Amino acid sequence: MHNKKLSSTKSIQAEPNLKRRLLQGIPLYIMMLPGILYFLLFKYGPMIGLSVAFFEYDPFKGFLNSTWVGFEHFERLFTERIFLDLLWNTVVLGIYDVIFYFPAPIILALLLNEIRIRWFRTSIQTILYTPHFISWVVIVGITTALFSTQSGVINQLLQTMGLDRIELMTDPSYFRPLWVIHNIWNGMGWDAIIYLAALSSINPQLYEAARIDGATRLQMIWHITLPSIANLIIIMFILRLGGFLDLSFTHVYLLQNPLNLHVSNIFDTYVYRAGVLGGQYSYTTAVGLFKSIVGILMVMGANRIAKKLGKEGVY
Repeated sequence: MHNKKLSSTKSIQAEPNLKRRLLQGIPLYIMMLPGILYFLLFKYGPMIGLSVAFFEYDPFKGFLNSTWVGFEHFERLFTERIFLDLLWNTVVLGIYDVIFYFPAPIILALLLNEIRIRWFRTSIQTILYTPHFISWVVIVGITTALFSTQSGVINQLLQTMGLDRIELMTDPSYFRPLWVIHNIWNGMGWDAIIYLAALSSINPQLYEAARIDGATRLQMIWHITLPSIANLIIIMFILRLGGFLDLSFTHVYLLQNPLNLHVSNIFDTYVYRAGVLGGQYSYTTAVGLFKSIVGILMVMGANRIAKKLGKEGVY
């Protein structure tokens, strides 16, 4: 009886405390409201449209009057002759992105962190993240103007020197390296900002102690800097895997031409041709849903591996 009275008394005391905390948090809830509405309207709301993948959607009949077809569009996708080519091209570009692009901002952040002259470091950082604001249309346009087979400035210069032209835009073997180089140049400086922010939070006393012990700069980077940002690197890597099949459509599409189509045709460009140009909305929605499911599975798998290794995951 005594224990029951104590528990009832605690519950009565807890209710006013909960109400008081809720009332105190009203300003914070109001600040959160725009962000919550943004995600509800533009992230979760459009997910209702994924159900189109299970219908034979007709814009003239409307969503409610469209015919239910179940997994018919997924069966068509997996049995298409072009599916393996699309999967291979997309996966190869995804692997290129993980191997070559993902480490680039980390290396850049480590290099910038070693620069002791503040104004020089700030200037270099500004120069390197400025390309992030340049449109892919402009970037590909500049590349074409420089390396066009007939009128490219670089090729004309090579021709006057008696050297062979560089078929950068038409030779399929150049497509993937060019795509990676563009990505690194465009996004490396911008993505390095988050790593620089993490590096600035490392305790300087750790470096002082290592310097007294005679450690070199490379040793301090390996034993202090990298372990301090290891959790951030893992989290960013897991998030990167979520978009493994979700590549930049605009970039790939602008670099694409009939001569390199067999290596540049990926799911995103295929969806554009079949969906936007071909009007196959339900089928291309199924393609997009397939990509999303693969991304979720990769994030979950990588997060689980990180947890087993004793590191922090995304959740």
